[in-house]
Amino acid sequence: MLVKTYSSSVIGIDATTITIEVNLGQGINFFLVGLPDSSVKESHLRIKAAFSNNGLRFPQREVTINMAPADIRKEGAVFDLPIAVGVLAVSGQINPERLESFQIMGELSLDGKLQPVKGVLPMVLQAKKEGFTSVILPAENTSEAAVVDGLDVYGMNNLREVVDFFNGELSVLPTKIDIESTFTNMLDEFEVDFKDVKGQQKIKRAFEIAASGGHNIVLIGPPGAGKSMLAKRLSTILPPMTLDEALETTKIHSVAGKIKSTGLITHRPFRKPHHSISDTALVGGGTFPQPGEFSLAHNGVLFLDELPEFKRSALEVMRQPLEDRVVTISRARYTIDFPAGVMLVGAMNPCPCGYFNHPEKECSCNQGAVRHYLNKISGPLLDRIDLHIEVTPVSFDELAMEQEGECSRDIRERVIKARLFQQQRFSESAGIYCNAQMGSNQIKEHCRLAEESKGILKNAMDRLGLSARAYDRILKVARTIADLDQEQLIGTPHIAEAIQYRNLDRMNWGS
Repeated sequence: MLVKTYSSSVIGIDATTITIEVNLGQGINFFLVGLPDSSVKESHLRIKAAFSNNGLRFPQREVTINMAPADIRKEGAVFDLPIAVGVLAVSGQINPERLESFQIMGELSLDGKLQPVKGVLPMVLQAKKEGFTSVILPAENTSEAAVVDGLDVYGMNNLREVVDFFNGELSVLPTKIDIESTFTNMLDEFEVDFKDVKGQQKIKRAFEIAASGGHNIVLIGPPGAGKSMLAKRLSTILPPMTLDEALETTKIHSVAGKIKSTGLITHRPFRKPHHSISDTALVGGGTFPQPGEFSLAHNGVLFLDELPEFKRSALEVMRQPLEDRVVTISRARYTIDFPAGVMLVGAMNPCPCGYFNHPEKECSCNQGAVRHYLNKISGPLLDRIDLHIEVTPVSFDELAMEQEGECSRDIRERVIKARLFQQQRFSESAGIYCNAQMGSNQIKEHCRLAEESKGILKNAMDRLGLSARAYDRILKVARTIADLDQEQLIGTPHIAEAIQYRNLDRMNWGS
């Protein structure tokens, strides 16, 4: 007798439907084929214990289980439940009539309890795409799976409930979520706000420009100047996530096993890895590739504090994701792409002691040490960072002010208007959504300057010793400043302000 159940295997952030064929033959043996890894091979031990502890019997005959397609490696404990259901159905303990319309996933404990699994959202999306009408999974995964409309999602607590459900002895209502209202209600909840920041008006303005154009930004300043505090608030002024962005971001976090009880990620991620992080943990990879911090920050902010303290190899491996907005992991048999559309925010001291250019404290570093410290950030990496901002300490008078600063909501409204301005401009440019993504052709088309503005830019590059890499970056930032003013043409004030945001490109900076 042959019975088929259906589950999913996640590769990258996409899922592939796996057909589990269970056959009873003559003799007493157990065979599991179809390229399973060690955790899948061990499933029959968990299944036997769960059967014994729930009054179910494991057939005393030859059981052959094939997981198709056979050329895809199956990994993880997600296949425990579908294999168990297949064994129960082939041995006559479960009615097999309804199995073809269900995708089943879940890990079994020895007592039969269902444990949550990773990658549920891409699995359920694939199930819907392939025409399945229902999904059975652990109860703890239901809030994540229920964000997919058009499927009946049944959350179960243990194996006995699954058996009774298929045999018609237990009635379970599918979990439903009003995803539109849930998404809308959770958008404006933030724990931090720019109104709490005292002083630092120039830095706030730079963050508004960065958020409006999607620009990467690096902050240079002494310890305690507020670099980390400002960076943590950047995501509060970014445009609200669309539902498509939320689903894509949630898929990545689902594959990494980082989904919380809310199910859908509605806020733009803010990731802050430690500077001791490995290259693989930063961009993704591993024996069985998993998304790294770059992909976990997709559609949000990746904050690298103490930027020069990161390993040189870790910094250099970021160059391709920053340029292409995708991390490509290549293996002998397949290639996986993880989305990596992030805003990079770096923070660094200006020198080893941290007090170079400090208005009050004296720097103890010699000029060679300062240059060596700054050179830890390579030119190609700086090429991909549009704004270089020098952060100075806040004075006592500013700290003592009782008046609150401008709130994040008001700043975000201006950012949203600037983004809409850009969307209209790039409506016919595939894959470009903000000014930071412009290539040389778009810069030539959308960043034309009047003769007066060209003169100011030429004079600044000559007098300040700005490097050639600064030219395109200044034009992009000036374009964003003009968009904040709702101006089609880049004016002289826009160019003048953009020039201020290239500190590290000045040849005499750090001397």
